[in-house]
Amino acid sequence: MPRSARNIVWLATLVLLVAAGAVAQNRGWGRRGRGRSGPIVYTEGNDAVDERLVKTAREIASHSSGTPEWTNPPAFSRDVWTFARLIRDRGDDAPYSAGNWITDFPDSDLNLSFRVQQMTSLRVDPDGRILRLTDPDLPHYPWIYTVEPGGLSLRDEEVPVLRRYLVNGGVLMADDFWGQWQWDYFAAQIRRVLPEREFKELDISHPLFHSVFDLKGPVSALQTPGLRTFEGHGENPEITWERHPSEDGGYEDCRPMHVRAIFDDRGRIMVIATFNCDNGDGWEREGENQAFFQTFSEKRAFPLGINILVYLMTH
Repeated sequence: MPRSARNIVWLATLVLLVAAGAVAQNRGWGRRGRGRSGPIVYTEGNDAVDERLVKTAREIASHSSGTPEWTNPPAFSRDVWTFARLIRDRGDDAPYSAGNWITDFPDSDLNLSFRVQQMTSLRVDPDGRILRLTDPDLPHYPWIYTVEPGGLSLRDEEVPVLRRYLVNGGVLMADDFWGQWQWDYFAAQIRRVLPEREFKELDISHPLFHSVFDLKGPVSALQTPGLRTFEGHGENPEITWERHPSEDGGYEDCRPMHVRAIFDDRGRIMVIATFNCDNGDGWEREGENQAFFQTFSEKRAFPLGINILVYLMTH
């Protein structure tokens, strides 16, 4: 997927939106079955997601307040942007507060997809996609999302696949992880893929923050907590951070938000991480709490998510 070809497709279809809008996380997922010898079935109540059988977000019932539906003209059935979510393992030695790949699924995927469809001229896949790195369809998706990457564990066979994907123009976005312990665990996995490169901090002057919405800084002003954190603090909009365990057995107030990226030699972003921030909850929980929606989803999570997507697909 050469960058020039990708730019042509996305620049040709992009328009800026006129007004902001919209929301969404769900941490109730558990898992049944362990190990790397076969697929894991993830469950919530009576629902089950078997990675061998489920290919799209649309196949799973909403676990928040429902998801929008839309269709595209037949001519655009393939010429669309797709929210592609990574199915991945969680390390047995990972920080215990780090979740699985399925957090916020399917609502965050479908809600963000709808808002991109609604707010821009982009045609967007109404179903989304979930897949492992070893899926042969991976090269069809220039952007892939991983949630709760503080527990990310790459299989040996996935490391060269991810490297090839990133070097050839793909972008990995990591979101919803908190605290130094989770960052170190995630960064160690990415070093296996790109050992010659380091993350760089993005400040609010970077054009990514101004690609569609003109977001104001500092970066920590864009921090979105999980809905339960917001409610647990009496819906105080001033408390935007979460408290997570640290590797030494204590706890950390994860106050500063960071947006960090790995660049290739031409300055293209290969990996982007929104750290100490839960955009996924901002996308997922659209109808659950009006104050959360107005404070975080509408003003932070959706604008930041759309800015990131537009910038990555055009640079």
